[in-house]
Amino acid sequence: MIEDKRLSVSAIENGTVIDHIPAQNLFSVISILGLDNFTENSITFGTNFKSVRLGKKAIIKVSNKYFQDIEINKIALVAPHAKLNIIKNYKVIDKREVNVPSVIKSIVKCVNPKCITNNENITTKFDVINKDDNISLKCYYCEKITDREHIIIVR
Repeated sequence: MIEDKRLSVSAIENGTVIDHIPAQNLFSVISILGLDNFTENSITFGTNFKSVRLGKKAIIKVSNKYFQDIEINKIALVAPHAKLNIIKNYKVIDKREVNVPSVIKSIVKCVNPKCITNNENITTKFDVINKDDNISLKCYYCEKITDREHIIIVR
């Protein structure tokens, strides 16, 4: 007799499940949402799950937490195909996809070392000039364009 040794992640009664995160971007999403400083509710995350679409994916479950749209849209910078499942009484009551906002403030560092945001206490601001998988951001101050590969998340 073969014993089943698979472990499953338990369901949450109420909260949010963020699914379809590229495995390599899990900790960027955790940082962007401030979950690394979040201590009130239980947080479960896992990575390197098999995914037809992504190859390997990650998932985050946060009990008793419902994110604001602006919080969720931030993760589109590193997980453009992420899906949200809103859970109430152990049932999915809503499913959402993330969207890249038109303007990104204070979570991305300008790659131009001469930019005023890197030399003075000024909040970064970027216009999103390309929202597809090859996202591009244009610094509001120095107009330097940053592609997805070079985005530095500062939260």
